[in-house]
Amino acid sequence: MSTGGFGGRGKDLEEQFFRQRDMELLKAFRAKAAEKEKREALSEASGIFEEELLDQLIDLDVSAETLAALGLIPLVAVAWADGHMDDKERDAILAAAQQKGVQQEHPGYELLQGWLKRKPDPALMTVWKGYVKALAESLDEEARNTLKEDLLGRARTVAETAGGLLGFGNKVSKAEQAVLSELETAFD
Repeated sequence: MSTGGFGGRGKDLEEQFFRQRDMELLKAFRAKAAEKEKREALSEASGIFEEELLDQLIDLDVSAETLAALGLIPLVAVAWADGHMDDKERDAILAAAQQKGVQQEHPGYELLQGWLKRKPDPALMTVWKGYVKALAESLDEEARNTLKEDLLGRARTVAETAGGLLGFGNKVSKAEQAVLSELETAFD
């Protein structure tokens, strides 16, 4: 409500400025609170407490709901090792996803679909290595070896699906073998 005259107009503008500023601060506060909540949920679901790693996961659209898709990154990395994804590789990844409970109605499925359509940013593998390192530190040796064997076995299966010529020869390309070796070192 205007109080009239130049002074009144100035007061109205000042009040409007501060209302707008308050709304911006409130919006920023809510965004920060939502991010903190998202980080806490992801930490609880993953067992990771390192803030930098959690922030990197969030930057890659990984949330507590899509965390299951994170376990499929090695398979995706192997499939994209030679620069393209073969239909057989895609099918093998989708089969592995289904075994891990990442089906069409699962929140991680959409994230996985993006990785199958476009080669993911190399930062995804870096973040996955950090995730595995943090996870491996919380496991005993037997559990760590079981996880490693399971993961490398599934990744090797993807690598072998499209390899070889007419089913003969080396089924794993040099590029795929390099990724498999890189995956193995993530557990050390």
